Amino acid sequence: MPATAPHKTAILAIILVSYVMIVLDTSIVLTGLPRIHQGLGFTDAGLAWVQSAYTLTFGGFLLLGARAGDILGRRRMLIVGLALFTVASLAIGMAQSAAWMISARAIQGLGAAILAPSTLALLQTTFAEGSERTRAVSYYSAVAGVAASVGLVLGGVLADWISWRVGFFINLPIGIAMIIAARRYIVETERRAGALDIVGALTSTVGMTALVYGFIRSADTGWTNAGTIASLAGAVLLLGVFVVNEWKARQPIMPLRLFASRERAGAYAARILFLGAMIGFFFFTTQYLQGVLNYRASLTGMAFLPMTMVNFAVAMVVPQLTRRFGNGRLLAGGLTLCLLGMAWLSRASFDTAYLTGVALPMVLIGAGQGMALSPLTTSGIAGVAPQDAGAASGVVNVAHQLGNSLGLGVLVAVAAVGAGALDGRELLAYRVGTALTAGSAMLALALLIVCALIVRPRKAAQAVVTGANA
Repeated sequence: MPATAPHKTAILAIILVSYVMIVLDTSIVLTGLPRIHQGLGFTDAGLAWVQSAYTLTFGGFLLLGARAGDILGRRRMLIVGLALFTVASLAIGMAQSAAWMISARAIQGLGAAILAPSTLALLQTTFAEGSERTRAVSYYSAVAGVAASVGLVLGGVLADWISWRVGFFINLPIGIAMIIAARRYIVETERRAGALDIVGALTSTVGMTALVYGFIRSADTGWTNAGTIASLAGAVLLLGVFVVNEWKARQPIMPLRLFASRERAGAYAARILFLGAMIGFFFFTTQYLQGVLNYRASLTGMAFLPMTMVNFAVAMVVPQLTRRFGNGRLLAGGLTLCLLGMAWLSRASFDTAYLTGVALPMVLIGAGQGMALSPLTTSGIAGVAPQDAGAASGVVNVAHQLGNSLGLGVLVAVAAVGAGALDGRELLAYRVGTALTAGSAMLALALLIVCALIVRPRKAAQAVVTGANA
């Protein structure tokens, strides 16, 4: 049932605020990582699990969450996701140990896995395909980029002036308000008969966890360690079972037909690489600013303002840019800017001036991210049938979180290679430079995929249309 015009504004506000909660918590923790590291007794490599525990359960259960929305109703699952996410945020703010923090972050990720696909699916079903949906998706992508950047600033200020815990307590009143608003303004969607693909959810989640664990473990024990090898081998086996299950299941959580479109397949692959590079940028640049340049947490958050402001400004004009340049070319341009900025930033060292070595590269990265996220989302749901709306939104978000978790695991492993006898600030500076160089390689590969699978096919299709009309 389509939403009435007044309710569309309210529904869009609920969708955006709910999504902001998810993205904000992914970034707000980053500038507080050094304080969390010291306060809860994490190891250097183990610190990555503060992010990975969240992103793995988020990405692993997203497809199940999307499917549950199709079967049980998207408003219902939106409310369930909000409730679980909010309660887990409270538990994180009260964490007293590393194990408590990781467990609560994993539960929060599960709540996000239920919440996120419901927001994007409601956006698809509420706003008609075309300019109306393009505008809504642009806002959706804009708040994602801005919330990620604002989270860094807010997280640093809170960690320095009050406590990193406050950033998670904020979710309590917001979550309650969104639950009340959802019950009032959102009409429940039509339920579809079906069953939940539990086997698919478990094999994908455990398989991806094993894969990320293998990469992170290699940073401490090396690639020849028996535990590392066993973890990676188990991951390959479980992910193979997942693909076979999705091929044979009557109602899979990830219908393989979604990958029949070259544009969608390219968008999913590029999103994984893009988000892998971006999480590396946030994770390692935060440590560079605090550990190498000796910035306080609050100043570290403010140091990201060049990216925040440019990201917001560019994201808000994406609808006009899309009309002028087209989705594919805008996406390629955004990835190119991110690549240039990341490669520039990877050269930062002890005596690097903030303005020329950090702020200016951040401007390029912020502009590129603002240009790229919305076209990636648009291509990821292009041409999807209504019955696959939930599954398609789930795959978009899975690619997002898979990029975060797997990308960070890969970059942590790469950063540990070839450090030799370095220690202290020298070791950290080396790891940051190595990780950002690897992130640049990820962006270059994403750009190649976009050019081959999205830009060129779109040009060919336009040429055919032009020839037919001549």
